[in-house]
Amino acid sequence: MTGIFFTNILEQAMQHSPAFLALVNAAKADIREIEIQGLKDLNTPYVLLDTREDHEWQAGHLPSAMHLSKGIIERDIEHTVQDKQQPIILYCGGGFRSALAAQSLQKMGYQQVYSLAGGYKAWCEAGLPLDKP
Repeated sequence: MTGIFFTNILEQAMQHSPAFLALVNAAKADIREIEIQGLKDLNTPYVLLDTREDHEWQAGHLPSAMHLSKGIIERDIEHTVQDKQQPIILYCGGGFRSALAAQSLQKMGYQQVYSLAGGYKAWCEAGLPLDKP
């Protein structure tokens, strides 16, 4: 009984609340998303930022990515990317947190910010390479 109860709690925690989804959908209306193929075809230099939590980053991340979690990106972005014209691609687990972060960076004056549609999950599902410690 305890194992089933714990599994149900985990499944519920993985589901996004309606208020969170509404917030993300509002952000997605204000930002630009880029599909994986668009990222692969991008011919201009860009900064790739992983906005996931530390434990997610440590489990594996996209090659050449830097890590600024959603909790600190607004605080540290100007030290990491000084040029507000520099293209920035953000990703998270599924494209939700990165959409929120993209909206914040746009409000901070960054002009070319994109959220990776589908995030890390879509990247993995496409069978693309990862960096793992």
